[in-house]
Amino acid sequence: MDLLSRVIGLLGLLSMVSVVSGIGANWGTQTTHPLPPETVVKLLRENGIQKVKLFDADYGTLNALAKSGIEVMVGIPNDMLSSLASSVKAAERWVSKNVSTHITSNNVNIRYVAVGNEPFLETYNGSYLRTTYPALQNIQSALIKAGLSNQVKVTVPQNADVYESSTGLPSGGDFRTDIHDLMLTIVKFLSDCGSPFTVNIYPFISLYTDSNFPVEYGFFDGNASPINDGGTNYYNMFDANHDTLVHALQKNGFGNLPIIIGEIGWPADGDRNANIEYARRFNQGFMSHISGGKGTPLRPGPIDAYLFSLIDEDAKSIDPGNFERHWGIFTFDGIPKYALNLGTTNSGTLIPARNVHYQERKWCVMRASALLDDAQIAPSVSYACGLADCTSLGYGTSCGNLDAKGNISYAFNSYFQRQDQLDRACKFSNLSTITKTDPSFGNCRFEIMIEPYYGGVEGTLGCLHKSLGLATCLFLILLAIL
Repeated sequence: MDLLSRVIGLLGLLSMVSVVSGIGANWGTQTTHPLPPETVVKLLRENGIQKVKLFDADYGTLNALAKSGIEVMVGIPNDMLSSLASSVKAAERWVSKNVSTHITSNNVNIRYVAVGNEPFLETYNGSYLRTTYPALQNIQSALIKAGLSNQVKVTVPQNADVYESSTGLPSGGDFRTDIHDLMLTIVKFLSDCGSPFTVNIYPFISLYTDSNFPVEYGFFDGNASPINDGGTNYYNMFDANHDTLVHALQKNGFGNLPIIIGEIGWPADGDRNANIEYARRFNQGFMSHISGGKGTPLRPGPIDAYLFSLIDEDAKSIDPGNFERHWGIFTFDGIPKYALNLGTTNSGTLIPARNVHYQERKWCVMRASALLDDAQIAPSVSYACGLADCTSLGYGTSCGNLDAKGNISYAFNSYFQRQDQLDRACKFSNLSTITKTDPSFGNCRFEIMIEPYYGGVEGTLGCLHKSLGLATCLFLILLAIL
């Protein structure tokens, strides 16, 4: 009886783990001052996030994931598709270096290879139409040759713009006309390989690009007027968008192809609709929506998803909008932005990164004696923002309530911090001064950067602008290479 009780208890534990380990996170690294990978892995583990999606195959990142048990999707950037498409040998080398080695030598739990990232996005103007599928084929061949094709599956994360609806309803879903045949070729290939279809769905983008988009339809509270599709009611955009894809797959004979939500989330700054309240509401709503395993009207059952994203990235392109640098559920230094229950921790809240090392508590601000009509202010602010991050300034943003001097100080400080507080980085034509009094105001945080992490050759090169001495810097670079 005692043994039976233990077995029943173990089964109960396993079932709980299977529920709470379902959510993953995207770990992007386009940041000027990244947390050390080991710190991020601890952050993932302490928050019970059991899956991570990467956008490249950085050695330091993958090495930090060794023996963590965290399920990994490694990424191949779009600019590598051409070389991998044109050479099976290049694909074999890539798999050997970035997959096989980490699995066999470091015990990294690599489960997927993401070939490209939204390569058919309409704004790319067809740049990757000819290279994505051949690269996918060659990576799959390389995985087969390495004996890993049963363990590691290929996929192509797609933007939701690869499908559309002729009727505006999910039932009218089909793949985009201009890439229809190519999409079917890829879908058939994925099906033959036992691989999933990966899609990124962003209700926020719909709201950002369309002022007439019904705001409530972007969330999961059931407050929106439902869309009726032949007797099926859709109460939120996610379900409707997801099932538009399901209809597209069904229509073309692949109705049973597994679907992974590669990216889903809501930014917390950089736009009037990108704020803490909406981000918390969306992400918590999504977690509640999928926690019971109900799924969508056309696909009942658990949903495999990766939140976008784990940590803010201050070096991302802001061409799509200033919000691009603010998708994280954590700030750049691993502080939770808002209360969010992933269902994975005993506390029911996010746990911050531990042992984060900050630079000195000092800020660069506008001098009290400086005049707002000084002719050097405009070019100085433009220079600072061009080389730093001023996306928290503007209407409806976290720092949108600063006065003119506050805006100028924010710009100066952002540049100063990104230059690792070098004295010369706070010399704006006699307009600026260094202070040890925190100028943060309300929800507007004047950041202090964390200590630079010199990881890998690329990161180590950053030491060249630090006052470490040439010999020390060259030594760090040599260590990174070896």
